[in-house]
Amino acid sequence: MCGIVGYIGERDGQKLLLNGLKCLEYRGYDSSGMAIYLEKKKAISLRKLSGKVKNLEVLLEKKPLFGSLGIAHTRWATHGPPNQLNAHPHLDCKGEIALVHNGIIENYREIKQMLLKETHTFRSQTDTEVIVHLIEKFYYKDASLEEATRRAAKLLKGSFAIALFSDREPDKLIGARCGSPLIVGLGDKENFLASDVPAILDYTKKVIFLEENELVVLEKERVKITNFEGEIIKREPVNISWTKEEAQKQGFPHFMLKEILEQPQVLEKILEQRIKDSGIFFEELGSSSPVLLSKKLSQIKNIFIVACGTAYHAGLVGKYILESLCRIPVLAEVSSEFRYHSSFLIDKDTLVIAISQSGETADTLASVRQAKMQGAEVISICNVLGSTLTRESDAVIYTHAGPEISVASTKTYTAQLMILYLFALYLAVLKETLSKDRINDYLEMLKQIPPKQRQILSNLKIIREIARKHSHFGSFLYLGRNINYPSALEGALKLKEISYIPAEGYAAGEMKHGPIALIDEYRAVVCIIPESKLYDKMLSNIQEIKSRSGKVIAIASEEDRKIKELVSQVIYIPKIEELFSPLLVALPLQLMAYYIAVKRKCNVDQPRNLAKSVTVE
Repeated sequence: MCGIVGYIGERDGQKLLLNGLKCLEYRGYDSSGMAIYLEKKKAISLRKLSGKVKNLEVLLEKKPLFGSLGIAHTRWATHGPPNQLNAHPHLDCKGEIALVHNGIIENYREIKQMLLKETHTFRSQTDTEVIVHLIEKFYYKDASLEEATRRAAKLLKGSFAIALFSDREPDKLIGARCGSPLIVGLGDKENFLASDVPAILDYTKKVIFLEENELVVLEKERVKITNFEGEIIKREPVNISWTKEEAQKQGFPHFMLKEILEQPQVLEKILEQRIKDSGIFFEELGSSSPVLLSKKLSQIKNIFIVACGTAYHAGLVGKYILESLCRIPVLAEVSSEFRYHSSFLIDKDTLVIAISQSGETADTLASVRQAKMQGAEVISICNVLGSTLTRESDAVIYTHAGPEISVASTKTYTAQLMILYLFALYLAVLKETLSKDRINDYLEMLKQIPPKQRQILSNLKIIREIARKHSHFGSFLYLGRNINYPSALEGALKLKEISYIPAEGYAAGEMKHGPIALIDEYRAVVCIIPESKLYDKMLSNIQEIKSRSGKVIAIASEEDRKIKELVSQVIYIPKIEELFSPLLVALPLQLMAYYIAVKRKCNVDQPRNLAKSVTVE
């Protein structure tokens, strides 16, 4: 959601900032802009407009900006429509300060009213413009830009990551964060600001992740970090291990397809890291972990899983896994709901598992903070090193899925599932709910998942043809039972995210309690029916759909003859124990959504109105 890039150094600022914005396009946005200090004119000049970064690039070709200090931004509209006036950067009244902002300022109306009384004039409808005017208010009272920013930041309520500079202090670039991510990149006689790592990977791999309520001053050869009280903070940079190439398409038409196809190798990497000598290893949860120092995992009596979107669906599968293997009550909640009605159930015997691809999901972070206030221990499952969630959790299990650029999560979903399976088996060992032989059997089954996924991915042509045959349907219903009920929810979410087709996921047993009224020849129904103890019940559901002229697509186990007699459109997956079937079912569901969206000529990687990281409530 929105993207920030900032630069101070000796290079061509326009070229560097534009490249950074292109690397952040996956985050979702509807306008873009850039401000650069023009050294010859000793003034700030900016270019901004609605639409994609390519529009900004065309504008800059006609009206270039020459300088080596600047900021750039991609905006996802929250306050005011996506037009040129509301696009970032924003300037103060005198045009001497330029600022970009991610997040939402909750008290902007009150601040704006105060500033209007002081004769400030506003050009946009955004909450962001209030920040630059508030900084201006303090800046012209003999405060440095650093101190003016600090004073303003302490008055803001909500979430923000900001980057700014002034033509009165053209040797400084300033950033600050509260609730929205911001990173510092360290170079040789140059330094960078960005909202995410891909924006600066072409130039440096040395990164400092700013913490909550921190401000940074960047000069060409120096970086200073303080808190909002002005106290100096020392923090060592981390080295980013993945490459820019890993975040590029590598010849694929879309990032989403590339990331779907990467899933077997991602899961192999997780298994190699976690399974050694028939044992399950989570070094993060060892004797040095605060989780085990304060409370043995074997003694926990219940688990809460909090997450949003696709991560929530992974959490729902996790509920089935943990309850089945560990014999412990598990409640999986959407983070935005957990905060307001379930958190009071937490006590000292509760473990909270927070799941987030980005580690910056606002509602999940708020849930974690609420849980910790009530004494719960928090383990997070996350893909992004140094993200806010990982810093605020008691222990972190990284998925190590590599950068996921497409807005619709695919490989991070199955990586989250694999971590949940392994964690459940790890906990089953501690709680002694499974025999060693049974655990070894399950580990062997998990090791078979990557080759079975590759088998599915060898049938892309079949899945593509089925998807294209059904791309004209106006709505879809997804049905699943037991552990594949969450798979139905996830399949429906994928389709609606990237193809804009209305889709619902339902527990198949609930079909007769309402959804059956919608079934006719205009609706396609995706039935998840792998070999399972509820197979015959799913067959009955399919017969009921067929009798009402519904068009059925079945995802079934190979060698299933019964389904072929009943349904003409079948996507087969390799046989697997029902418990582990979501790891296979996910792939045809993702590919179905992908090929339907491509057929409908949708923007697969950057669907409208969506952002990769939802950093505001």
